[in-house]
Amino acid sequence: MPATPRSTSLTYRPRRRRRTNRLLVSAAGVLTIGALAAATLPAEAASAGGVKGGASHGHGHHKGYPGRYQDVQLLSFNDLHGNLEPPTGSSGRVTELHPDGTTKTVDAGGAEYLATHLREARKGNRYSVTAAAGDMVGASPLLSGLFHDEPTIEALNKLDLDVSSVGNHEFDEGAKELGRLQNGGCHPVEGCYTDKKFKGADFPYLAANVLDEKTGKPVLKPYWVWKQKGVKVGFIGVTLEATPDIVSAEGVKGLSFKDEVETIDKYAKELQRQGVKSIVALVHEGGFPASSSYNYDCDSPGAGDGVSGPIADIAKKVSPQVDALVTGHTHAAYVCTIPDPAGKPRMVTSAASFGRLYTDTTLTYDRATGDIARTAVKSANHVVTRDVPKAPDMTRLIGRWNTLAAPIGNRPIGYISGDITKDGTTETPLGDLIADAQLAYGRTLDPETDLALMNPGGIRAPLTYAASAAEGDGVVTYAEGFTVQPFANTVNLQDFTGAQLIQVLKEQVSGANEAAPKILQISAGLTYTLDLTRTGADRVVTDSLRLNGSAIDPAATYRVATNNFLAGGGDGFPTLGEGTADLVGEDDLTALEQYLTANSSPTNPIAPPAADRITVVR
Repeated sequence: MPATPRSTSLTYRPRRRRRTNRLLVSAAGVLTIGALAAATLPAEAASAGGVKGGASHGHGHHKGYPGRYQDVQLLSFNDLHGNLEPPTGSSGRVTELHPDGTTKTVDAGGAEYLATHLREARKGNRYSVTAAAGDMVGASPLLSGLFHDEPTIEALNKLDLDVSSVGNHEFDEGAKELGRLQNGGCHPVEGCYTDKKFKGADFPYLAANVLDEKTGKPVLKPYWVWKQKGVKVGFIGVTLEATPDIVSAEGVKGLSFKDEVETIDKYAKELQRQGVKSIVALVHEGGFPASSSYNYDCDSPGAGDGVSGPIADIAKKVSPQVDALVTGHTHAAYVCTIPDPAGKPRMVTSAASFGRLYTDTTLTYDRATGDIARTAVKSANHVVTRDVPKAPDMTRLIGRWNTLAAPIGNRPIGYISGDITKDGTTETPLGDLIADAQLAYGRTLDPETDLALMNPGGIRAPLTYAASAAEGDGVVTYAEGFTVQPFANTVNLQDFTGAQLIQVLKEQVSGANEAAPKILQISAGLTYTLDLTRTGADRVVTDSLRLNGSAIDPAATYRVATNNFLAGGGDGFPTLGEGTADLVGEDDLTALEQYLTANSSPTNPIAPPAADRITVVR
């Protein structure tokens, strides 16, 4: 009998913190981010102590103003996604820019190394606070995802995370499960995984713009205030307003998501009324830097806007009362200044994803005004390198959960003859494989199933040929399959007319997806031309659409397999939400496992698909 969860409320209950060098206070009210306009520093300048746009300063009081100015260290990261072990492949590397213009890739990430780096960075900084910008959990590897991300929450507690905004993935399993991660208690279905009851997060999750539709109030605290010897910094946490478009309908049931700027401004005013003048916004929305290098100086001459996308628009509109924005969601790395509505530069940062980077920002607090002296802000991203000692407590945590996961995770489910990749902006080999798996599974439910469509964002990792453990090259384990498809989405069958099917494919490049196309992965037998020289919906060439060699008949009915996320109209595909004759099957990982098991063996492995179903004209 599973234990009863301690609480399904989303109220944060502060606990005694292990760290003794700083005082952390949970505020019952809102917290604002002061007016922090900072200049971005390249890694080299930051390490040398230089400050672009302001006087240089060290850790502590400023020369000429004894006792008035205090440097506050803000360490931050985002989009960890439960990656406790070092991520593999491109997910475990970052690109570093050298002064001569050359670049190199650096292996990065892993909670054992992240803990060591954060602890080293805090040394000598009595005024240090650590914050995150959401997606700490969700779409996690098996080590965490198999246990509903309890291992990651435990790891974040050990990392001494002080506060985090929610991200869209915090809602993958719904608001009640998020409440359990906050407050603790055993899983309502699977019970306790160990002989100790799960304690929940030591830190508050903030969700200022996520409201309960019945009460109209935030489902979690909207803000939190950090205090240390008279220094007060407020944190407001929001996730992207479009969260319902990228999370299953069940995950956001009963919730409404409000505008990011309006919400931040509302609580910034409330914090100001409480006397909190220094404010930081934790925003799970991001942008796209002009360079993929983590240490690119996006404030350098000729860099243009430095970072584009949704966060740039948000940063330009958020009240000048907010001093800095820690962001995420796009998995990009940037440390940029963007002018606030008053024209003053303000720091906007993001530390890529998967624990590969952390950001170290110095906020200079003026005790006379209670605000941040923006001309003295500096910030830089730092690599979580793997050339430092592993944190022993994190090693023990990972080992303990791996012991529980091993009997399930090490089980072989298939065999491949080479890497099956997911890289690319259109069709990918792994996308083809997963679509074929869902078509095959759909036909076990209904032999009349015609095709399958898979959203690329639901494919979280490649299948690699090289062995990651003792299983041997080419062996696909359950753990590897779980890492590819960790959402436990069901495979759904629906009927669509040919006209609706054509409209779905055109929605890949129009409507909500016009600016940033989302190309669905398609099963064998479906072919068409994608002409990127055209604009809008015309990029999908209607006359080229074929299913098993025959043109799509607008008046005919087609049986289509998708996951439940797409079946609800997710990812900007409203027409997929209009299907009829629904039939709900098992989860998508089961479909992939069955396909690999049925179609591969040690002597006859699956070869990487050719990814030639979509003809792309550029």
